[in-house]
Order: sequence, then structure tokens, then C-alpha cells
Amino acid sequence: MKSHIQSLLIQALDVLKQQGVIPTDFEARIQVDRTKDKTHGDFATNLAMMLTKVARKNPREIAQLIIDSLPQDSQVAKVEIAGPGFINFFIDENALANQLMAALKDDHLGISLPEQQTIVVDYSSPNLAKEMHVGHLRSTIIGDSVVRALEFEGHNVIRQNHVGDWGTQFGMLLAYMEELRAKNGEQAQMELSDLETFYRAAKVRFDESDDFATRARKLVVSLQSGDEYCNKLWLEFNDISLNHCHDVYARLGVSLTREDVRGESAYNADLAEVVSELDTQGLLSESNGAKVVFQDEFKNKEGEPLPVIIQKADGGYLYATSDMAAMRYRSNVLKADRALYFVDLRQALHFQQVFKLARKAKFVRPELSLEHMGFGTMNGADGRPFKTRSGGVVKLVDLLAEADIRALELVRSKNPDMDEAELEKIAKVVGISSVKYADLSKNRTSDYIFSFEQMLSFEGNTAPYLLYAYTRVSGIFKRATDIDLSDAKIVLEHEKEKDLGNKLAQFGEVLSRMVAKGQPHAMCAYLFELAGAFSSFYEACPVLAAETEEQKKSRLLIAQLTAKTLKQGLELLGIETLDRM
Repeated sequence: MKSHIQSLLIQALDVLKQQGVIPTDFEARIQVDRTKDKTHGDFATNLAMMLTKVARKNPREIAQLIIDSLPQDSQVAKVEIAGPGFINFFIDENALANQLMAALKDDHLGISLPEQQTIVVDYSSPNLAKEMHVGHLRSTIIGDSVVRALEFEGHNVIRQNHVGDWGTQFGMLLAYMEELRAKNGEQAQMELSDLETFYRAAKVRFDESDDFATRARKLVVSLQSGDEYCNKLWLEFNDISLNHCHDVYARLGVSLTREDVRGESAYNADLAEVVSELDTQGLLSESNGAKVVFQDEFKNKEGEPLPVIIQKADGGYLYATSDMAAMRYRSNVLKADRALYFVDLRQALHFQQVFKLARKAKFVRPELSLEHMGFGTMNGADGRPFKTRSGGVVKLVDLLAEADIRALELVRSKNPDMDEAELEKIAKVVGISSVKYADLSKNRTSDYIFSFEQMLSFEGNTAPYLLYAYTRVSGIFKRATDIDLSDAKIVLEHEKEKDLGNKLAQFGEVLSRMVAKGQPHAMCAYLFELAGAFSSFYEACPVLAAETEEQKKSRLLIAQLTAKTLKQGLELLGIETLDRM
């Protein structure tokens, strides 16, 4: 409905242009918002106040001219001027009911599908050679949620798991394998079964021995140069590490597959070309033997330009180099319209620099939108990045295992007589959903405090609350199996019916915000409000005990659409629903 009103206002502006009230070349972004106070209508716009300068009239006079120029529309009951020049729209109740009926019958809940785009989404992107930890959680689940929403809107989404499968850590592993083989022969290969332990041992050697560290750095260059021996070992490291990653993805219900992996190594053949083209364009400088780019837009506190290091003095490449190659690939091969990067906010400067440089070097098409969807950190109770009690990094598998255990205790306390197998099935969904929802419900750009107690609560904006709300709504139909709804229609009479209907009609607006800004928390807040609106409706408006058969069927349809919307919203967040809790 919001987009429909915007369309009506565009038509009114065209009339005013023809009448000479406003210039024919005038363009404005028409803002239409839902009103907080329903006495002021359902929607409002400040368009008249935006036109004051160009029309040289007072806002209320312009508002009346706009209203007079609006086309007749059956979905709008009346339009009024309020305050200094706001225009308030009151939606016809029959129009809202018809919109809800259309949403109920439609697989996409009646939303208007936007023009299809090709959208590349770079998310998760763990460093291989060691296990995923809690620091990988936000990128993985926020990115996956936005991917699901984009696909729901009909876009061609290309997942890109830009794993860190290149760099110093692999030189370190290669050097350690060399040492082990020198001591133990081929038996050293067995130690790769526990890659995390293998990595920690290699890191100790790297930190304690300068000779080992020098050898490791040389092996990185050999690997990047295509050395056959290094490449064979590197493939083994990667395979073990990726198997672990995809076990975690399966447990989290994340949609990434092995086919979506396109790590830093995928661009190795193009890195020398990136350096050459930057040099040809006169963008490269030399600093302490390294090849760098200085951009005037980026300076330190002393006013000195900050470098983007493209190639180290020893010939090795850096993140910036592979990111530049990846942008070229995503723009020119994948033909992306948008490229979204779900990476920690602490990398904001890096992305600002490489995005700017990619455009200067014409590595990307002008129409490609490069967007860093940065996120804050997940912190412990002390407000610092989440750690184990001993101060170490928390492995993601350990976090999820503890979530399962705590969820099982919670579900068992609520259902002491339930079969154990059923309890475990429910607890598995509740545990994973609680971890995911606690993260997704926070503003992406904010840090947040991780708390099992809070995320497993049945009160407030949590997964258990919403999962229970869904079972409560869908449970109505277990008691209404013999009611034929084929000829039923939605009629909005009671105030709480209208409130719930208006909330249901907002799904498309929230979805648009979620995909435009990469903000799953908008969907979380909406679903929480929707569940609350249904509770108020259910208390005030008897469903199965309604006064008339027509009223009962109408309310059952409203409940059906609520359940459908809750389920779809949770699916977009990557959260599985339950029929029983």
C-alpha cells in the first residue's frame, strides 16, 4: 500500500508539472510513512513541505493542490491536511481486507516483486586451516538471512564464500609439515586429522623460531607461484578445513555449499595482472620495497596519505590485491548489480580504500554498487569480545553444543512428561534458533552482549517466544479441522482486527528495508510486534467461539495469514519452526 500511495503522488506531481505549479524537471524522492497515531490516518507524507521552495507557495496551499491533483482511487477512503502541511491518507477498510486476502493466496504474501538484479553476497569467509570460532557467527548468519530475503524477492543471488585459503598461515603449516616429515616420515600425515592441534603447534614454532618464520614466508611465495609440492599439501589442508566448516553450516541451517566457495586462491592467476594494470595507470608507488597505492581521500591524523599495500617487498600479495581481483571478477564475469560484503566493521577503512581504488582503476562497472555491510562484535558480560573462561577463542561448535544442552534443559522443564526423543528434537531447533535470533535481532552495526539466559527466555524478543507464538497460532487449526474456509473472506470490524490487519500488511515494507540495508533486525522486530498484535487480537476477538459463522471464518483466515507470515519471516531468518513446543 505504501508503494501504491507513492504512485498516486507521482501522478499528482505530473499534473502539477503540466499546470506549471512546479518545474517540469523537478525530481523528488517521495517519502511516505506509516503514522503512529491512527487518528492521523494510515500513511502520511511531507511532500508539500519539500515543494515549498520550487513552488513558492506555503506548504498547506501546496498540500491542497496535491490533494486536488490525486487520481480517484477506491483504496483510499479520504485524504486530509494536517499541521504545517502534512498529507494524511486513510485507507479504505475493504481495501485492506482485500490486500490481506491476496496475501493469503500468494506464495510471496502479496508483496510487489522488484526488478530482478544479480547480487553477489560475500559472507562467512572463515580463514581455513583452523576451526570456525564465534567471530565467524555474525557474518555467516546475517549474510545468510539477507541472501534468503533477496532470493524471496526473486533476485539472482550468487553466494561467495571468500575463504582465507592463502597467506602466511599456509606457509606456517607447510613449514611445520616439512619438519614433521623430516622427523617421522610419512607418519606425519596422520597428525592432519586434527587440524586445529596441528595449526596451534605450527603457530608455536612460527612465534619461537625466526628461521621457521622465514621458511614459512618463503613457502607462501612458493605456493602462490604454483609449486606442485606445496599445492598438493595445501589442497589437503583446505579439504579437511572445509569439511569442518560445512559441518558447522549444516548445524546452523546455513545455505552455503562447497560450490559457493571461492577463496582468495581463486584469484591467484589474476594478481600479477592487477599489479601490472595499476602500474600502467600510474597508480602504484614504492614504499620500503613494497608496491602501494596512495589515495588523497585517506589520510592519517598527521595528514599523511594512508597506503593500500598491493605487493610486499618479498613478492607476496595481500588482502587488498585479492579483493581487487575479486571485484573485477564479480563485476565483469558475474555481471553483478550489487556486491554485498558482510565483514566486521573493523575492516571499514580497508573496504573504503579498495572500493575507491577499484573505481579509479576501472576494475568495476560504474553501475555496480559496492556495499560493505559491516557488523559489530559479539561480546561477553564484561563488554569485551566473547572468550572462554581461560581467555581463549570460543569454538563455534562448542557454543552450539552448549546451546543444545541448555535448550534441552529448558524444554524438559516446560514438558516433563514429553518423550525424550521429541524433547531432543525440539531442543535442537530451540537451541540453534536462539543463538541465531539473539544475533539477528540486534542492529547489525552494534556490538551486543552474548547471554544464554536472555536468548533462551520465553519473554521478550527471543526465538523461544516467537517459536511458541507460531505454535499457538497454528494450534488453532488443530481444533478447527472440520471448518470449510473455501468461500470465506476477511472482514475487519473490531479495532484489534484492524490493528492486526495493518501489521500484516507491513510485511513487504519490512522486507524491502531488510534487503536494501542488510538489516535482519528489522524483520525480527516486525515478527515480535506481529506476535504481540495477534495476542491482543486473540484476547479481544474470540475465534472458534465467534458470534457468527462468517465472523469465525474471517478470524480463522486472519489467524491463517498470521501463521503464514510468522513462518515465512522466520524462514527468511534461517529459523526452523515447530508444530509443538
